Amino acid sequence: MIDEFARAVVLGIVQAVTEFLPISSSGHLVLAAEVVGRSVDTLTFDVALHLGTMVAVIGYFWRDWARMAGAVLYDLARHGPRMSRWSHPSRLALSIACATLPAVAAGFLLQDVIDERLRRPEVVVATLIGFALVIGALDAWGGTVGRLADMDLPRAFVVGIAQAVALVPGVSRSGITIAAARGLGFDRPTAARFSFLLSAPAVLGAGVLQFAGAMREPEPLAWGPLLVGAGVAAVAGALVIRGFLAFVSRRTLALFVWYRIALGLATLVAILLGAL
Repeated sequence: MIDEFARAVVLGIVQAVTEFLPISSSGHLVLAAEVVGRSVDTLTFDVALHLGTMVAVIGYFWRDWARMAGAVLYDLARHGPRMSRWSHPSRLALSIACATLPAVAAGFLLQDVIDERLRRPEVVVATLIGFALVIGALDAWGGTVGRLADMDLPRAFVVGIAQAVALVPGVSRSGITIAAARGLGFDRPTAARFSFLLSAPAVLGAGVLQFAGAMREPEPLAWGPLLVGAGVAAVAGALVIRGFLAFVSRRTLALFVWYRIALGLATLVAILLGAL
């Protein structure tokens, strides 16, 4: 059991670091499972770690969430469905909801296929390297819009489509959504902030559905390791958010692009040598 808790701590840290940095949490968890063993690498454990990072997002951006919730209630009461009169925080909440829809639809239709066929090291190699080039190109080409108030529904939906693509391990939800927002004209800190806010509803929905499914399974859940991993992911995730926002205010995403390429090539060599 001690070994299970140690694995939970390791994977919790891996999840926190990789969820918010543009290097793919799911891809790293697939590779980590090949190294430390698969006994805790269930989809339920994966979602538990994501729920931990969701707690980090809610806690770190609690003022944003409170502002949006209050604004939506006020605007609904005063203006009803006339969204053109809604305030900026209300429209931001609507943009997050709109951007969540593609991932919800893709997860509902494709999650079983992804879990059964794509959670493999070979897939992670291709997506780490391929989407490193996409992220690097969009980041270099990105614009300078620095206000979340400029995120409208069409732009949000495009970012949402990018988030749906990130269901494939190795793509990186944060990486591709930041890159998509950059391609739509936003500066790095604003793109990263929207990406982090967008992660909460998608991860919460996935967590609720997967835990509901897990409760119907005959095998008992290892609640101790799951809770430890989620707790570690929550604390570490908040620290990573703070550090990354400070980083992108001064630097490009080139460091993460090169890291993805290097990790993809190293994983490819390991596969060819039979180590994975």
